[in-house]
Parts: sequence; C-alpha cells; structure tokens
Amino acid sequence: MSIKTSLTAFVVMAALALPAGAQEADDDDDDDAPAAAAATTEAAATGAQFDYGPSGIMARANRADLAPLTLGSGKNVAEAPYDLKSGGYYRIKIVSDGSQELALSGGDFFRAVWVNEVVINDIEIRPMGVHSLEFDAAGEAEISFIAIQPGSYSLSIPGSTGETQKAVFNIR
Repeated sequence: MSIKTSLTAFVVMAALALPAGAQEADDDDDDDAPAAAAATTEAAATGAQFDYGPSGIMARANRADLAPLTLGSGKNVAEAPYDLKSGGYYRIKIVSDGSQELALSGGDFFRAVWVNEVVINDIEIRPMGVHSLEFDAAGEAEISFIAIQPGSYSLSIPGSTGETQKAVFNIR
C-alpha cells in the first residue's frame, strides 16, 4: 500500500470517527475577523494547532486560514509561495474581481490534497475530485483541504506563462 493511499485512508477514517453532528456543526463558512487578519502565506503550527487527538484532524482549532488568491486582469494570483505541512488542515479563499473571465487550474495540486469542501455563495460542495475553478464574473469561492503528499504544486491561470499568474504550494 502506498503512502498516499495510507494517508488518504487515515483521513477518511478520521472523518468517519467524528461524533454525530460534529461535521455539520463545524461549517467552514464562518467569517472570523481575527482569523482573516491572521491569514498568512506561511502556516505555522502554534498553540493547539495540529494537535489532532483521536479524531481532531478537522477540528476548527487545527485549521489554518491562508492568504487569499486573487483573480483579476493584470493582478498577481498570490503574493508569495504557501508553505504547508503534510497532514495540516487549511482553508483558502479565491476572489475574482470580474475584470476578465479567468480560471485556476491545477490537477497535480488537487491530487496532492484531500478536498473537504468548496463553498460558493454559501453552498457547500463536497467533491470527489477537482481539476479547476472558473470565474465568469466577480465572486468568491473557498476551499478547505488537508495537505497530503509532500512536493511543490501550483494553481495557475490556464494558458498563462508568467510567474505572477500562479500560486505555488510547497507541502513538507
């Protein structure tokens, strides 16, 4: 059994071990002002963060909010690379200003993480897999995920070649 298969099985077992109603009680659409202010491109384990316990991998205390990604004509997608810890629980917001129809694509990134949910307009989607997100107009999407496979991955605007047109995620 490969490491990726073992880690995926662990994540699924951890999610199944949650007490009844725990997942519904911990929806990811809260707008915590302190958490948003503390968004950073480097997710550091501090305090109780990453103290998993028997079934706490997806506990709110273990989730780190990352600096948002921006989709806009002539704008940087990300300010700096994101340094993530394998097994860490993360949430990232993707914001489009509607200046142009743009997408973020990254099959390798989405295969290296386990996507818990994608939230669009307060609609929570729990996908089996994701390859890209496309914005036809201004809007926001939020993805919560667990980083699994170490490596360097990117989410980029399809057809672009510039370094500013992608977000780099380093999973350690």
